[in-house]
Amino acid sequence: MQSNPGTRKSQTILVVDDEPMTRSILRALLEEAGARVVEARSGAEALTQAETARPDLILLDVMMPVLDGFETCRKLRLLPGGDAVPIMMMTGSNDVATVSRAYEAGATDFEVKTVSPVVLWQRIRYLLRAKGAFDELRESENRLATAERIARAGSWEWHPATGIHRWSRGLFRLFELDPGQAQPSHDLFLAGFHEDERGPLGEALAEAFTSHESYAGEHRILRPDGGSLVCRLHADVVGEAGSEDRHLTGLLQDVSDLRTAQDQLRALAFYDQCTGLPNRNLLRQQVERMIDEARRSGQLVAILFMDLDNFKRVNDTLGHSAGDELLATVGTRLKEAVRTNDLCGWNDGSSGSVLARHGGDEFIVCLHGIRQPEDASRVANRILKALTKPIPVAGRELVMTASIGISLFPQDGTSPEEILKHADAAMYDAKNSGRNTFRFFDEQLSARAFNRLAMEATLRNAVVDQQFTLDYQPLVDATTGRIIGAESLIRWNHPELGLIAPTDFIPLAEETGMILDVGAWVLRESCLQAAAWRAKGHLLEISVNVSGRQFWHPEIVELVGRTLAETGLEPSALAIEITEGVLVQSTADALRTLSRLKDLGIRIALDDFGTGHSSLQYLRRFPVDVLKLDQVFVREVEWSDGDAALTAAIAAMARSMGIEPLAEGIERVAQRDRLLAQGYRLMQGYYFGQPMPLGEFLKAAVNGVGATPTLSAVPTTGLELRPPKSTAR
Repeated sequence: MQSNPGTRKSQTILVVDDEPMTRSILRALLEEAGARVVEARSGAEALTQAETARPDLILLDVMMPVLDGFETCRKLRLLPGGDAVPIMMMTGSNDVATVSRAYEAGATDFEVKTVSPVVLWQRIRYLLRAKGAFDELRESENRLATAERIARAGSWEWHPATGIHRWSRGLFRLFELDPGQAQPSHDLFLAGFHEDERGPLGEALAEAFTSHESYAGEHRILRPDGGSLVCRLHADVVGEAGSEDRHLTGLLQDVSDLRTAQDQLRALAFYDQCTGLPNRNLLRQQVERMIDEARRSGQLVAILFMDLDNFKRVNDTLGHSAGDELLATVGTRLKEAVRTNDLCGWNDGSSGSVLARHGGDEFIVCLHGIRQPEDASRVANRILKALTKPIPVAGRELVMTASIGISLFPQDGTSPEEILKHADAAMYDAKNSGRNTFRFFDEQLSARAFNRLAMEATLRNAVVDQQFTLDYQPLVDATTGRIIGAESLIRWNHPELGLIAPTDFIPLAEETGMILDVGAWVLRESCLQAAAWRAKGHLLEISVNVSGRQFWHPEIVELVGRTLAETGLEPSALAIEITEGVLVQSTADALRTLSRLKDLGIRIALDDFGTGHSSLQYLRRFPVDVLKLDQVFVREVEWSDGDAALTAAIAAMARSMGIEPLAEGIERVAQRDRLLAQGYRLMQGYYFGQPMPLGEFLKAAVNGVGATPTLSAVPTTGLELRPPKSTAR
């Protein structure tokens, strides 16, 4: 299973994951870095590949059917040489229980799948270097002292029958003992570890010797100065059962820097460096968790959005370092004010709080398990009272006040975004009310609420009054530069409020159910326009977005079929765009609906692919024709090797499944060229043309949109410059 990496030009990495997309992405990343990649789709296949391919490192998925990652890791460690191969276990979860199980199973390292490609590759490189050092230790005893200094490791042997203990100089160094004065023994060996771990470690080594099994684990070594090191301990049994020379041999390696680096990475990603509090990234995760728990328990969640009053004056007069000092002290005061054990004068085990710095001088407290709004009021009063005590800053004593806005789940919103936004609005009301106070969110305080009421009152008549229009964004065949179709996008020109963005009225239409009428209008007008083009011999395709509520309506298939029949549009000229988040809500029902739509002869496009809902096992089952890569992967593709590896892998994966990949958000020629080289034929984006009225779109189709190669002209004879009238209501 193990081989000398120095005898090969590239190092072999075994990727074990049951999802093809994950394997493809990792393969692209690793091969681009020069590694040789071997894949396994299951734990059983991983065991076979490990023996035949003899990998230098294994990337192992935790969640796999039949034989999960933990059991696979244990079995890999039992293979000949398996104890020496680094195994990095990967999962979507980074909770303590999962991490502990990973290391108990024998993992060398642990990483979450959302880590950036650059960080992942650096971690892999670190493990490969450590493995190289470890291989040298095993293969060449005459290089042991030098290799141990490099790896900060020490080797040892223990002969239970005779009590003999042999230590390398590296082990003496780890224990900070003088080889000339300390006599190695099993008791002295165990005494070097933290007192809480000595008994369990002694039992584990004895069990390994008796059962003839390897042992691996992480333990703390005590230092004379009172500190400790985190070390990885490996132990193997040498010799047959009953043999007089049967003994344990092992390696102890200092991995403190690695663990420190992992902690630092997590701190940078999830904690504010000034106050030590969770940042907005971790806050969002915790708020989502609390809302999910509150949905199940029927309890309340309160968001307290706090902004320090006149904080800018501190920065302007005393400097930013004084401002940071003030923020750190405020963070400490807030921790005391929102203690969980006496949060609201009661504690039954169901309450909890999260305190985070949202940015600048803004702090957020999320309270879970409260029973009534008054509980949030008590906490707000405690916060205000805590800040009234003078705070020493830069040789002065400052008295700070704060304005606090409070919103509640579920009455003020059902998502983290909503309740945070409403708490922010309530905070501004507190400032307008004189500061140093708190206010609960009131729907009447929000100007957006008034606009919403106005929109809702007129939205029902917008279709009848012909207030809606369609813009068209070109769909381009990048291999020829031809405009081959368009995506239709609705616009609302309100008679009183003016032009309203879709992001402002589509959610309202969804909530009220009016999206069904609006969506039917968009579908019909789009099909009428495309049919008019094609009747004149201009074979342009049309793509229409279908929202979640439309898709799940029981008559969606009948609506599409009826619209095609009434407008005379060939089904193959119509593409329905659906986001992947819609499909995963109920995969069986989604599959039935998509299959019925496909039976009509239309095409299905999966929009915003890769933004968080993707599941390859679902994608393989869905009859999807086009995979629209979300523009987040495109923004830096021309200079980010990591993004380029992802886009290339997604294109290869899509084509292997018979799906056409489409890249959205193309804004620069370099993006177009790189994606074109990766196999993306279909593209959209401002580089080719932004959404435009019908007349401008037709002109672009005729004259080109500034892209190269030059777009082929589309004949204009007979093209209607205004959408045909519709009788749909």
